[in-house]
Amino acid sequence: MIAWQKAMDLVVNVYSLSKSFPQEELYALTKQVRRAVTSVPANIAEGQGRRLSQEFHQFLANARGSLMELDTHLEVAFRVGYIKSEQLLNIQRDLNEVGRILNGLMRSISASN
Repeated sequence: MIAWQKAMDLVVNVYSLSKSFPQEELYALTKQVRRAVTSVPANIAEGQGRRLSQEFHQFLANARGSLMELDTHLEVAFRVGYIKSEQLLNIQRDLNEVGRILNGLMRSISASN
């Protein structure tokens, strides 16, 4: 599934980016960023495994919520100086692409019901 593949690529990119966060953030912002980003493909996979399309839709909505949470954490990282503007824009580009794919899947599921 393309949504899952793109979300996994986002995980790898965010993990790489968050390696540069200060050590004191390991159990704070770093952990929050990584938890949010891994939640995206996990929710896509779990939803795909459900029997009912409404359940799949709900898990996709959860994945989209995790994307918004990730975007907020990354904005915090930018504002406190842990990442540069260009890094934020690159990750947000990928984040937005996953969001568009999720939105399309959710529309497709809603239209089929």
